[in-house]
Amino acid sequence: LPQDPMDFEWNYWIEWGRERILWLLAGHLVVSQVSRLLVEKYKPWCLMVYGMAACWLLLGIKGFAVILVHAAISFAVAQFQLSLLTWLCSLILLSTLRIPAVEEAKRKWYDTENEYYLLLFTVSVRCLFCTSFSLEYCWHGPAQKSSHSFLWMLAYIFYYPTFHNGPLMNFDEFSKQMRRKEAFSLKTNLRILILGIIRIFFWWCLAELMIHLMYIHALYSSTPPLEAASYWALGGLALAQVLFFYVKYLVLYGVPALLLQMDGLKPPALPCCVSLMHSFTKMWRSFDVGLHRFLVRYIYVPMGGSQSSLLGTLFSTALTFAFVSYWHGGQSYLWYWGALNWLGVIVENGVKRILSISIIQDLI
Repeated sequence: LPQDPMDFEWNYWIEWGRERILWLLAGHLVVSQVSRLLVEKYKPWCLMVYGMAACWLLLGIKGFAVILVHAAISFAVAQFQLSLLTWLCSLILLSTLRIPAVEEAKRKWYDTENEYYLLLFTVSVRCLFCTSFSLEYCWHGPAQKSSHSFLWMLAYIFYYPTFHNGPLMNFDEFSKQMRRKEAFSLKTNLRILILGIIRIFFWWCLAELMIHLMYIHALYSSTPPLEAASYWALGGLALAQVLFFYVKYLVLYGVPALLLQMDGLKPPALPCCVSLMHSFTKMWRSFDVGLHRFLVRYIYVPMGGSQSSLLGTLFSTALTFAFVSYWHGGQSYLWYWGALNWLGVIVENGVKRILSISIIQDLI
């Protein structure tokens, strides 16, 4: 049966994966295993050099320069050790991706739109990595500055498995795990690799079946079928949409997560099945675990989080969702999406607080 072509993200990454990215990830795997076997001490720098070479190959010298300049600016601003200044710098760098004149200039660097979008997606994700490193730099004392050098920043930013699309891993976790010395077993790693490839292949087949049989995205892009459908049918379509989204990210995050394991790192947990979720809060905690950790560590907790007053909690939660909406592109529908998620989380936490009152518990 013909494929439903309307899911841009799936088609985009599968096409890039087949053409180049999977081969570059395989190259990373070889470099990683050889360096772990022969020069464990220099593994971060071997992987950094490989990531830079892969970036240069895919994005060209100009794309490579953009990421390097972003990293250098972020590191320079971090020297002031002011979190507010670091955040201001990060937001300004992120906003440059949406300036029409800059967009047009970058488009001219490439022959196709797909190449430009690869740069756009990569720089968006790198902005989060730069922010993570810079804030950790601000929060650590002079004695720990050696572990937060510009070289370590480059090793973190150009780590290839998470380079184009994530998953997100905070710098403190990456640094600790990358420095950790552990026994290396080629046999164990081979077993992990084979089992991981089998699992990812199964998820990929399932996703391909869904887009060849269900046509969820084609239905969503056409108004007449949606207007003619009953509410039950619309509910079924919505469930099918989020289930495909879940399976898609098992593949898109499963591949880099497998390589992280092969490198001796512990990747963020893969998305939890949406059919097991019944709350907004659980969805945000367990779908994109890396992004959740980033938001909690760098926005929610510093702004007061659940330890502050009711208004403080509302404000820190709103700020978190505002950043998520802005980072994803800042279009109007994303602000509505962020606002509805914020409202869902607030209502859930409000109900939890009411139900925790002893009188209500006695009634229950």
